[in-house]
Amino acid sequence: MTARRIDRVASFLEALAAERGASAHTIEAYRRDLTDYTARLANQGRTELTVGPADVRAYLAACGEAGLKAASLARRLSAIRQFHKFLYAEGMRADNPAVAIEGPRRGRPLPKVLTVDDMTRLIEAARQGLDDAERPLRERLALARMTALVELLYASGLRISEALGLPKAAARTKEPFLAVRGKGGKERLAPISNPARAALAVYRRLLTEASPGLAASPWLFPAASESGHLTRQAFARDLKTAAAAAGIPAARISPHVLRHAFASHLLQNGADLRVVQDLLGHADISTTQIYTHVLDERAKAMVRDLHPMNDGEVEPR
Repeated sequence: MTARRIDRVASFLEALAAERGASAHTIEAYRRDLTDYTARLANQGRTELTVGPADVRAYLAACGEAGLKAASLARRLSAIRQFHKFLYAEGMRADNPAVAIEGPRRGRPLPKVLTVDDMTRLIEAARQGLDDAERPLRERLALARMTALVELLYASGLRISEALGLPKAAARTKEPFLAVRGKGGKERLAPISNPARAALAVYRRLLTEASPGLAASPWLFPAASESGHLTRQAFARDLKTAAAAAGIPAARISPHVLRHAFASHLLQNGADLRVVQDLLGHADISTTQIYTHVLDERAKAMVRDLHPMNDGEVEPR
């Protein structure tokens, strides 16, 4: 029985590699999961050909009790479901006992958020040496571009792709908002602060001085790339360098973290969740609600300070 069991798993993995072009890493992960699954069934006198939905649920429950995380449980269920789908397709079973089993609910990870002090230090680090007229113009231009992008992303909550896709006319706006085309081609207005506007003006002035040809490009942040503008990867690399200078670990920083900082700091200072949703361009309020974790401490403080029945610390009984 053991040989036949191993052969069925092996046949499935061969089909997975041949028909779907699965990577060696994926094949090995499926092999580990299915070896554990079929071995557990064998210990209970069952096989993959006789197991029912209740048995699959019991197996997953046992894995959870053994400490397997939700993400690992979800992957294991996927492997089991695909394995039984293969057995059904090959005529070895008349059904798929795992098809209707729901995977474990995985909590949405909280966004990485920088503090206001982190952002202050990051901006200061980004522009360090920018005003030094003795520095080579190209170096000052790189500093000006980084400063402009950090200021812009933090002030507007733009996605990095939206910022890099802005036309150069955006640097000349006198309005407090920028017109942005976001996901799905939807347009919205994103705020732009005076510091961001000033940083853009400095950047564009140095760009025109250092590289008139690039400055003539239609993009706000032009570059010698296939798209014609700065790439996300190039900015992310330079951002980590600036963060290191500010004492911020590389693991805590990315272009999207600046968008998180925009939203979280607005909410910390009393902004309405619906307003933040509109500014971020989220179609669903539930997407914006990932930022409400920052409200916990503020809500506790409000209850402590403002509730008429709360006159101080409650002593435990």
